[in-house]
Amino acid sequence: MNTSIHSHSSSKRILIMTAVEAEREAVLQGLSARGEDRFSVQLAGVGPASAAARTTSILAKESFDMVISAGIGGGFSGYAEIGSIVLASQMIAADLGSETPDHRFLSVDELGFGSSVIQADTVYNGSLASAIQLKGLAVHIGPVLTVSTTTGSAESTARLAERIPGASAEGMEGYGVALAAHYFHLPVLEIRAISNRVGPRDRSSWRIPDALQALTKASSILPEVL
Repeated sequence: MNTSIHSHSSSKRILIMTAVEAEREAVLQGLSARGEDRFSVQLAGVGPASAAARTTSILAKESFDMVISAGIGGGFSGYAEIGSIVLASQMIAADLGSETPDHRFLSVDELGFGSSVIQADTVYNGSLASAIQLKGLAVHIGPVLTVSTTTGSAESTARLAERIPGASAEGMEGYGVALAAHYFHLPVLEIRAISNRVGPRDRSSWRIPDALQALTKASSILPEVL
């Protein structure tokens, strides 16, 4: 399937990575209304390892000017309500590190093995947030956590919120996509449409269609800003 869409408004080529087909279709639906071919929307698979590998594979073969990780995710109470949009200020590998005997967590930064944090492009984040607000969507800029195991208890949620002040949303691919972009010296963004609250796992409260609709609306704004 050809996942690119047609336009000549700008020469900037942008790669958008989503975890699953439903997210990709939501993004494509938003872009199709604008007739864009600068955007290539591809599947990253689920989880940071798959996301990093697939994004790297694409960037090694094609030239892009920016990379975006886009999808739905969980929102932390007080920062991101269901149906809203979170733009990552940072993509943080929240479970990349080591547990101590007293049940504390040491990040790879503290261990001296690299960095678990990648900064998003602040200029584009600000412009995109303003444009999203003008379209009537609630939007928040804050740290987005990347995990291999999604949070499913109140205790885990509290620990993450305490360890990472301002943690706003949780997904499974952002850091992987961002790491690949970082290696290719490309600016990167992460967009999360919130489908549920981070906390005790309760599938009956998930509002995936609402989140996908918000993702489509946010995606339709990308050509105006990028």
